[in-house]
Amino acid sequence: MNHPDIETVYLGFPKSSPAAHSILAGQELAPDFPRQWLEFVHPSDEKHVFSIDLTWLESHYSCGFGTPACRGILADLPSVGCCHHGAFLCDETDRDQLFDAVSRMPRRFWQFYSDEIAAFLADPTIVNASDVEPWLVWDELDDEDGNPEPALKTALVDGACIFANRPGWPTGVGCALHQWAVAAGEDLTVVKPEVCWQLPLRRLEVWEERADGEEILRTTITEYERRGWGNGGEDFDWYCTTAPACHKNAQPLWQSCEAELRTLMGDECFEVLAGHLRERATLFDAQGLPPAALNPHPATVMAFRDT
Repeated sequence: MNHPDIETVYLGFPKSSPAAHSILAGQELAPDFPRQWLEFVHPSDEKHVFSIDLTWLESHYSCGFGTPACRGILADLPSVGCCHHGAFLCDETDRDQLFDAVSRMPRRFWQFYSDEIAAFLADPTIVNASDVEPWLVWDELDDEDGNPEPALKTALVDGACIFANRPGWPTGVGCALHQWAVAAGEDLTVVKPEVCWQLPLRRLEVWEERADGEEILRTTITEYERRGWGNGGEDFDWYCTTAPACHKNAQPLWQSCEAELRTLMGDECFEVLAGHLRERATLFDAQGLPPAALNPHPATVMAFRDT
């Protein structure tokens, strides 16, 4: 029997990959560690089951985009975080909400606002050769069968998303939409593309057949780790979800991302989750860390240990 290389298994990626290099350099932790999960049935739908990654939701992760904590997924352009590829839109609702956000966002928040965008917003009947808004482009995504199909995503400027402000912009480095939403009290789950506001959460939904032959919908909420980006994830020079530098938030993730979780799960199911997490919190230590038996996220443990 051929046994896998022990070091490769420990790292979670080939040891020659950028992912393994970052792990070995101590910039992030290996992705495979014990996790605790909560499974419960939707209170109003007996054929809808939730599987929740408690280790992730009890972590103290926070996005470091625009701060020294964020090294960026590509070393040659660290200031744009993980916004190198542009954001694919999920559907027409996602597209319409982005249009509304762009039309209302003050220009001082957006470094790459242009005369072309201004002209389009003044008269949306003006279209370019691609027949899309000037902040979007056509690309391709694989469908469920692995076949490429046309898909809209945000355009790129100088190697990153058109909404990613760079060093020197008055409102700072970071996503223009995010900066405006925070400053104006806008709902991040509405004004940002869905793929953007969901990070660092990942929702997976699949229909499965139970042993009794009944079909149920399983919704999984977990960490949007490197592997969530597909095979290309191992090529990132750095990634944040297991980086201790990004686990220093005062609140656990389930509280800091309450709005996102309510959108992903619905209010009724979020309250089930929140009730369970509040009960677990009575077992935490004075720093707010779960005991080892509850499998706390190792990046959070390391971050708290170093403070």
